[in-house]
Amino acid sequence: MLRLFRSGDPFVWLTAGALGASLLMVFGLLVLLGTQSLGFFWPSPLWEVRLVEGKPFLGEIRQREAMPGGAEGERLQFQVANRDVYGLDFRWVDGSQIAAMEEPRDALVFERREWGKLFGFVDRLSDGDRTVAQGPEAWPALQQRLPAAQDLARRIDRLEKSEIGGINHELETARLEMRGLERRGADDAAVSTVEARIAALEAEYETMRAQLDALTAESERERVAVRLADGREVEVGLTQIVRVYAPNQMGVAAKSRLYAGRLWEFVSADPRESNTEGGVFPAIFGTVMMVMIMSISVVPFGVLAALYLREYARQGALVRGVRVAVNNLAGVPSIVFGVFGLGFFVYTVGGSLDALFFPDRLPTPTFGTGGILWASLTLALLTVPVVVVATEEALAAVPKENREGSLALGATKLQTMWKVVLPNALPGILTGMILAMARGAGEVAPLMITGVVKLAPDLPLDGHWPFLHLERKFMHLGFHIYDVGFQSPNVEAAKPMVYATALLLVGIILILNLTAMMLRNRLRRRFTGAAF
Repeated sequence: MLRLFRSGDPFVWLTAGALGASLLMVFGLLVLLGTQSLGFFWPSPLWEVRLVEGKPFLGEIRQREAMPGGAEGERLQFQVANRDVYGLDFRWVDGSQIAAMEEPRDALVFERREWGKLFGFVDRLSDGDRTVAQGPEAWPALQQRLPAAQDLARRIDRLEKSEIGGINHELETARLEMRGLERRGADDAAVSTVEARIAALEAEYETMRAQLDALTAESERERVAVRLADGREVEVGLTQIVRVYAPNQMGVAAKSRLYAGRLWEFVSADPRESNTEGGVFPAIFGTVMMVMIMSISVVPFGVLAALYLREYARQGALVRGVRVAVNNLAGVPSIVFGVFGLGFFVYTVGGSLDALFFPDRLPTPTFGTGGILWASLTLALLTVPVVVVATEEALAAVPKENREGSLALGATKLQTMWKVVLPNALPGILTGMILAMARGAGEVAPLMITGVVKLAPDLPLDGHWPFLHLERKFMHLGFHIYDVGFQSPNVEAAKPMVYATALLLVGIILILNLTAMMLRNRLRRRFTGAAF
């Protein structure tokens, strides 16, 4: 036994077992996220449940489990939807109380812009006071008219967000210009010019508003009456319907097309219903943009700090103390960095920028409030120790002969650093950036007080000058997971979105890291080949 331990084989087995356990846990995490989220987008059968006592209902089976308390039998959890009628999306039913269950072929699932899903049977289709179709003819008529109604809804959204939103932006800019002219005591000609522009914009706004009112009135005309399983009736405007389908009539091909459409909606659309439905595109955009700004900010400072400590500073107690401080900084809780970012970046730096460059907007802050810039800089400060340590190790790994050869050929210290040391250390520097990106992308606590919000109406990047608005608040996938999972008014409906968003966040971090790793490996091959 002693000879076996001295051979080192048990330690090889131990390390291999630890690696296997780590890979198994990572694989298990991905499987859990995938199974709990990806199946949510697949259309489930719609069951009509008749109870021994109580009214019948339509629902999708979500869970089955044994009766609590050791009782015999099982109970089922149904998503009954129809929140505006029932008040709740889900209900548990004792299996012994179910008299009959069937899958009616004409049962429909309506995905609405508000109030979530609606389960029922289409009864009639009306246009104003005129009934267009009723009974069996209502479903084909609904399928025929729904695309035009959805196009009308998109026109209304585009008019509200793009055209009217653009006029509001120009109006706000002109009003701020007027305030600045009044503050500086400008002449009447300049004031009259701005007043004329404001009057023209207001007239254009009224025209657009009239168009919006007309389109809104038109959108309220076409309505569909949906009969619920218990006989009640609910009317829904066609422009409020995102999609409608009959799951019990669909084959595998039709369900696959619907699955792909819902999956694409998840990554490309805006959220609905307190973030429990729709997509997460604003959160994806905010997460990626924040990581990019953080990386651009942290790498130069971390590399310069490591370069000074390794190549220029006189080694001694002071430098050792700085290294200890940098290592200890990596262990500070992230919320502390968030408090620092709020106090220094937001209130001090942002407040000073508002006083210097945006006095006409005060007391409404521009940079003196949370935004994507301050959140990115806070995370850059959080991840600086990672970049410093990785860069120092990369600089130390550059052979001493390379430095001496460059200096012997007449190069200066700066030229040696720029042309020899840094290119050879670049793969290691990118390793530090990869680690910083991985940590920064998943942090949530500092963002909660430096700029992230539950729902951001505007992206930080748009078509208005200066196009990139670093002062705006933003959405983040990590905070989205927290908000949907723990702050949602509809926890059961939010569960699949939590898993799906978590899987998406892991995937985005993986893509960003793989991109950086490919660049690092390419540079490593390039400089390794140049050494021969």
